[in-house]
Amino acid sequence: MKHVPVNWLDNMNILFLGDIVGASGRDVVRQHLSSLKERYEIDLVVANGENSAHGKGITQKIYRQLLDMGIDVITMGNHTFSKNDIFQFIDNAERLVRPANMEPLAYGQHTTVIEVKGKRVAISNLCGEIWMHDVVDSPFFCMEDILDSVDANYYLVDLHAEATSEKIAFTYAFAGRVQAVVGTHTHVQTADERIVNGTAGITDLGMCGAYESVLGRDVEEILTRFTSNEKTKFKIAQGEGILCGAFVHIDDTSGKATHIERIQIRP
Repeated sequence: MKHVPVNWLDNMNILFLGDIVGASGRDVVRQHLSSLKERYEIDLVVANGENSAHGKGITQKIYRQLLDMGIDVITMGNHTFSKNDIFQFIDNAERLVRPANMEPLAYGQHTTVIEVKGKRVAISNLCGEIWMHDVVDSPFFCMEDILDSVDANYYLVDLHAEATSEKIAFTYAFAGRVQAVVGTHTHVQTADERIVNGTAGITDLGMCGAYESVLGRDVEEILTRFTSNEKTKFKIAQGEGILCGAFVHIDDTSGKATHIERIQIRP
């Protein structure tokens, strides 16, 4: 990992963390977040928490734990409503955003705007359409609506999607209009980080979860599923975690992202 140049410190430094998967994911974030914030002089931390509670969904207790760790905004995905507990607190969870284009639409918020260093920063959550369930509108159309209706200096987007092409195309569609588009969902970090006309993009941030696993799930159980056709419960893997994410720098003078750097910490 690189140290942040001194002349960047007066601008905005953002840390994005990939899908936090179960207890191992929460533990590895707790272990490394403070040092990452110090090393990169981070002003804002955005993390995907849709797998943080036993691999599916989030609970109010874990939502509060993640905020207490130092995460500022939690994005979600297709498992947003996997835990019934979500309906008890999502409407009052100011630092939690759910996909704008995924049913049920009546609960929670798809965008939150927070002030960071005197700037209004909008963080939005969308789901891709390809190979995803319960998606009721195009993320491209939804993002246009967000830009038309949300007043902010900077726009950050978590596109929770399966298809690589959809996430790359989305980045190009909104290049120069938003400051960052980060992909989540696949749990495998991609090596295609780029700046496109002042927009930082990466197809997938990867995951924060058990290193010895299959996308955060127990290896033996997944092997059983593949080799015997036996249905399994996708038990969450235990053990030391890997932390994956990305660092993005925004230049306050131009309002453009000027740097994106992958972060991966293995056990």
